[in-house]
Amino acid sequence: MNYLIVIPALNPGDGLIQYVEDLLSGGYKHILVVDDGSRDGCRYIFDAIAGKEGCEVLRHEVNMGKGRALKDAMVRYLSSYAGDGSFGGIITADSDGQHTVEDVGKVASALNESPESLILGARDFNAGNVPPKSRFGNKCTIVALRLFIGGSISDTQTGLRGIPDSMIERFSKLSGERFEYETVMLTDAIHGHLPIREVPIKTVYINNNSETHFNPIKDSVRIYSVILGTFFRYSLSSLSSFVVDYALFLGIYHLLTGSGTGTGRAVWLATASARVCSSLFNYTLNKKVVFRSRRGPVTLLLYYTLCVTQAACSAALVNLLGSVSVPVSAAKIIVDCILFVISYRVQKGLIFKSGQ
Repeated sequence: MNYLIVIPALNPGDGLIQYVEDLLSGGYKHILVVDDGSRDGCRYIFDAIAGKEGCEVLRHEVNMGKGRALKDAMVRYLSSYAGDGSFGGIITADSDGQHTVEDVGKVASALNESPESLILGARDFNAGNVPPKSRFGNKCTIVALRLFIGGSISDTQTGLRGIPDSMIERFSKLSGERFEYETVMLTDAIHGHLPIREVPIKTVYINNNSETHFNPIKDSVRIYSVILGTFFRYSLSSLSSFVVDYALFLGIYHLLTGSGTGTGRAVWLATASARVCSSLFNYTLNKKVVFRSRRGPVTLLLYYTLCVTQAACSAALVNLLGSVSVPVSAAKIIVDCILFVISYRVQKGLIFKSGQ
């Protein structure tokens, strides 16, 4: 099966020419390099590549970002390579030499074996040659993705990916113009329950990864906004529901006590009335705004089942921690923070499950 090798490049070194030659020698006859607004001094590199048989250079006049480069390559694939059944998809690789021809072959073999799966070349971040900042950053992203999105992916930022023909049109329409696009691709695959397979590859960092164009602040913010976006909306929904609950409680309580209802009874009635209204408000926000679910009325039953279960678990766990001398005030904060995240995962993955 043929695959189009896609290499996004920004101000590459001479080594890119040799890398393309090595790929050609390795049997990859269709290579698309995206010049993402490189400086004029790099033009000879792209001209040399464009002059090789089977190679094409797609140029951006200005830097538009890795995500845009990959999506434009996908559009090119759909218009020029897909359709006749001779191509099985795209294999993306970085321009700095991190991805060996042998590892490209591993991804190609995995695509042959699993032609409907997204293939990820997974690096070992425990290897001794991994720069500390890269090890720390990637491990944090891995944990965040597992906690807030789901899935079990060991290398979330790998640039060596095998994208099957069946997924390319879908991925070409996703948001994200820069490094965050690769995270958007993963979250979309996880939410869409698309099969994902990882293959181990060499962990290569050239000159301590000095040639990377990844901005540790700007690009990290973009990536974490993708991972934490839904959780942030969920947190705002919960906060606004608390405000509604508190405001209603005070209003109903003052109305009842003002009309002569006893304090104890007024507290119970105000609490119950406010909680019913605020929980319905929270349910509606979560369904329509946070998780954007199209599921039917069953979500209401599941939501309130979760609320009851969460309250019972909170009481039981606070009592348990209290029995081992943890102050109740501290135990309540610890337990409810943990349950808050668990509730998010349950609502996201079960109650308001994507695509339903």
